[in-house]
Amino acid sequence: MAQGLKHASEKIFENRSIRSTVDSRFGYDICDGKVEKTAWLINMHATEISNKNGRMESAMEYYFLQTDGTKFKLLYSYRPYFFVSVREGSEADFVIMVMKLFAGLVDSAEIIEKNDLDQTNHLSGLHRLYVKLYFLNTSDLVKVRNEIMYKVEDNKKIISSRDFDGISVNSVNTDSEFSNAGFQERLENVLDIREYDIPYYIRATIDLKIFVGLWYDINATNGKITKIEPIRDRINRPEPCVLAFDIETTKAPLKFPDSSCDEIMMISYMINGQVGFLIINREVVSEDVEDFEYSPKPEFEGHFSVFNEANERLLLLRFFGEFQKFAPDIVVTYNGDAFDWPFVEARATACGLDMYTSLGFRRNASGEYKSRQSSHMDAFKWVKRDSYLPMGSHNLKACARIKLRYDPVELDPEELVPMARSNPQTVANYSVSDAVATYYLYMIYVHPFTFALCTIIPMNPDDVLRKGSGTLCEALLMVQAYQSNIIFPNKKGADVKKFTADGHLVISETYVGGHVEALECGVYKSDIPCHFEVDLTTVQKLMDDLENTLLYSLQADSVSVDQIDNFTEVCNEIKEKLQSLKDSPSRHETPLIYHLDVGAMYPNIILTNRLQPPAIVNESVCAVCDFNRPGAKCRRSMEWVWRGELLPANKSEYQWIMQQLNKEKLSTASNSSSRHFHHLSDDEKSEFENKRLKEYCRKAYGRNHDFRTEVKSTLVCQRENSFYVDTIRAFRDRRYEYKCLLKSAKKKLAEATAASNFEQIKDFKASCVLYDSLQLAHKCILNSFYGYVMRRGSRWHSMEMAGIVCHTGAMIIKKSRELIDKIGRPLELDTDGIWCILPSSFPEQAVFKLRDGGGKVTVSYPAALLNMMVSQNFTNDQYHELVNQSTLSYKVRSENTIAFEVDGPYKAIVLPSSKEEGKKLKKRYAVYNFDGSIAELKGFEIKRRGELQLIKIFQSAVFDGFLKGNSLEEVYGSVAEVANYWLDLLFSKAVDITDAELFDLISENRNLSKKIEEYGNQKSAPIIAAKRLAEFLGDEMIKNSGLNCRTVILKEPRGAPTSERAVPVAIFQADANIARHFLKRWLKRCDFSENFDIREIIDWDYYIDRLGSTILKLISIPAAIQGVTNPVPRIPLPEWVRNKVAVTDNSRKQVRLNDLFQPMQNNEELWTTEDEEAGKALAAKKALQTSKGSKKNGKSVADEILGELTSTQKK
Repeated sequence: MAQGLKHASEKIFENRSIRSTVDSRFGYDICDGKVEKTAWLINMHATEISNKNGRMESAMEYYFLQTDGTKFKLLYSYRPYFFVSVREGSEADFVIMVMKLFAGLVDSAEIIEKNDLDQTNHLSGLHRLYVKLYFLNTSDLVKVRNEIMYKVEDNKKIISSRDFDGISVNSVNTDSEFSNAGFQERLENVLDIREYDIPYYIRATIDLKIFVGLWYDINATNGKITKIEPIRDRINRPEPCVLAFDIETTKAPLKFPDSSCDEIMMISYMINGQVGFLIINREVVSEDVEDFEYSPKPEFEGHFSVFNEANERLLLLRFFGEFQKFAPDIVVTYNGDAFDWPFVEARATACGLDMYTSLGFRRNASGEYKSRQSSHMDAFKWVKRDSYLPMGSHNLKACARIKLRYDPVELDPEELVPMARSNPQTVANYSVSDAVATYYLYMIYVHPFTFALCTIIPMNPDDVLRKGSGTLCEALLMVQAYQSNIIFPNKKGADVKKFTADGHLVISETYVGGHVEALECGVYKSDIPCHFEVDLTTVQKLMDDLENTLLYSLQADSVSVDQIDNFTEVCNEIKEKLQSLKDSPSRHETPLIYHLDVGAMYPNIILTNRLQPPAIVNESVCAVCDFNRPGAKCRRSMEWVWRGELLPANKSEYQWIMQQLNKEKLSTASNSSSRHFHHLSDDEKSEFENKRLKEYCRKAYGRNHDFRTEVKSTLVCQRENSFYVDTIRAFRDRRYEYKCLLKSAKKKLAEATAASNFEQIKDFKASCVLYDSLQLAHKCILNSFYGYVMRRGSRWHSMEMAGIVCHTGAMIIKKSRELIDKIGRPLELDTDGIWCILPSSFPEQAVFKLRDGGGKVTVSYPAALLNMMVSQNFTNDQYHELVNQSTLSYKVRSENTIAFEVDGPYKAIVLPSSKEEGKKLKKRYAVYNFDGSIAELKGFEIKRRGELQLIKIFQSAVFDGFLKGNSLEEVYGSVAEVANYWLDLLFSKAVDITDAELFDLISENRNLSKKIEEYGNQKSAPIIAAKRLAEFLGDEMIKNSGLNCRTVILKEPRGAPTSERAVPVAIFQADANIARHFLKRWLKRCDFSENFDIREIIDWDYYIDRLGSTILKLISIPAAIQGVTNPVPRIPLPEWVRNKVAVTDNSRKQVRLNDLFQPMQNNEELWTTEDEEAGKALAAKKALQTSKGSKKNGKSVADEILGELTSTQKK
């Protein structure tokens, strides 16, 4: 054992030596002597240093960059710690005991006061005492933590098994047997352990307030920081060295690159923009490649110098040497964790090289490639989390097309290796195009965003980019909680068993989310008149409330009516338009197409109502609060909708089953010996319990579970410590700053464009992209504060809060819909907004002139209406703001930050229909700007991964057709031409295109996320095609997860399900004899000819049906609903549509979608009292039938079923 410890110690020192060598090679040396420096912090890591006694101490290692580009690193010793809660009055004794019991591990201990938001009556100023245990290093902390955690669990079980009714855990009777059991030598008085699981470097960053991305004035002696102060007003950053690289490898035909046998044939990389390099492996590439330029756009320059190396080993040596020469501070890849880094590492090992000692990069336990001296910024992580791009656009080419706005070089992976021999220059262009796209995508979008967040989130750049948005929210909350001296709660563990009020076990529970609804379908254009029915009463109310509505909007913009020069004139103009609507309420005129959405709806609902997990209270919490006095307004009751999955059996039946299990001996798959139920592990108990309950419910009730929804009311404390809402408010305001900067940049861009100042146009375009990226990424994290409270393992967890947020948002949208329905026509309800059309004669904007030449203020009247409605119905009049901490005095005021914003008007909107009666397609629409560009495209196959290319191309073409024509008939005629073109291609069996083009159109790409064996007996087209791929290419094709398989559907064997007629496209690229052999087997045809024609075995009806389905949803059904004859008669309308159209009195009359669709009954109906009674009646009937035959009562029936289950289990 001693030798093992010695070996481990030697390994640790060896790693430290390597790290120090690599850091020094990249320019990061420890500063000797006494120094004073001003530098920018670019990275940080946890480390350990030896103290004067030879013991290891935990410390932070900070990496700094100076204005002139010089680098250095410094250390900061900081002791890790955690908190222990013990029985009240025993803190001092516990300190003495723990120092003796863990001598040599606990460095010191102290008793401190913390704000514990779980403590009863904590708002009165009470604090809870905690013992803070300090350690020299994290290893010692983990050892003590584990010991104390075990005891905490034991003590909690003891406490829960005793009757402490009416006794606070903080004031357990000190004379009880529980408190006198040898306290000095044991840990029986430990009640809880807190903040034990925070990563050391995050802990240190929170406490020391040393964040990456800021400038600091630093004093240090012999490499250790003695004083460090942030320079908050210095915002310009130095330029770190950024290297972006990409590799191209060889591969066997139709297979993925395999690092065990394939080679790297090219490595391309860019350094700090403009300058790029390409290293070529001449063993694969047929000839030398000369230096060349690849600049896809003038602003994206790429001048590449080429190194033609003789073999792969020299290629890697060149790359490693260049890497060390430039010593990048930031290394950028695109999905480099999954492909580039592991491939380089494996090939370096095969060539006798060590990537870690050369570059400092290696894989960690999470599968991520990181180093200490350089941040690895995988741009793919940003695309997945923060870009808001659809899943189908997450690959580098699609991302470059959307974000960088150019078409990158694309080649078929199967052609790369042959072309490296036949056309090296083309492959070289392809290789460097990925490096260029990766570099500029990072510099424009990822770099500014990541380092902006680093200044407030206590993490290094790698983690800020990689961690989930919920984790970043929690880090921000921990920073705020620490500053407020709040003890962090532990992460939420497993749920305890819950029963409903009527005694049913809750299997799972959640809340009902936001309200989304499709109301109409069809084409709506700003130049094609629509029918409107305006409600007279509503218009009159708008006229009566006009002045107050406009004043409210002006007040929100901090404008006083005294500043307005033409308030009365504007009101009169709007009243005239409203009077015109009132005079002629039934109107046929062109529409105004708007999207009215609530800005940052969920965060603003939280801020308005002071919602935060600690504020969710109940009557028992309020009963012991000092502020609970008559007339107190601090309790705000709010509703939400609970949804639970319940066990049909009642509580008594559940108890019978548990009693039965406790009497049995059971064996498990991992342990064949029989054991009593109470001797099983918790997981084994849960497995047997769930199995027995399901079997009983299936036999007794004919089902395994029921669903129930209930509207619940929850109390929200308005005095609770506001650290949570303060965190959200600060982050929201930070995003608003970027939105204001974006608005200003757009305005300056318009001015520069008008003045034809090309230099300014370039600068302001870059500013627009930068600020839009920053505000969008902040939006992603801001919206995650709501979802975080329901995340598994979150520290601040509250289902009630999440439910309240969603329910309030849904009610806002529903109320808005009610108003829009009376003055226009709502088309689609989103979670946070509403798409609608208003009559073109409806007032759009109110333009107010400010006195003394102060300019103008423009108010959107539709938004003003909705904001007035929100103010009247959703303002919090009980908002408490703490104004004096010492006297605990609060100011009660009204609060409402929920406000609608207006997007539009737009040129057109297209909403598809469902093929099935009673169903509606939610969150699917295409919206057009007046310049013909698509403003928003949501829910269509064109944005999805793996969809038929035929469908994607059809939709891309048909969306342009919707803008043509001056009437609905002409619009649908235009898009019908596109549909008929693609139908002609399918009906003609694609005689006019090549086989390769045909496969591109009708094949589907599907990624299998799991290994084939993990799918078991599932039968889907991708799974069957993947298995068939392995039949002729070998089982190694499917041994790993992530297989990408292109499939087509054949028409044979006739009568077989579609999935069993799926074959991989790769079979048609194989040798003719091999293809014939396997196709003969799969098609089950003995007479299969060698000279087969692929067009004769493709299932054309399947593809016509797939395309026809899209045509119906996008063209034919919406046309019928809008009174237009089916423009694509080859695709017949469903019978239910024909029936509805047949009874329409006037084909020119617009039919509302709600009139055509009947609500579909959900199979998961609410389990009501009537259902409960029906269930009881059924059970009673069974009991009666049994009693007639055997004179048994109802309980005996249950016993009989339990007996049968027990017998089955034993067998």
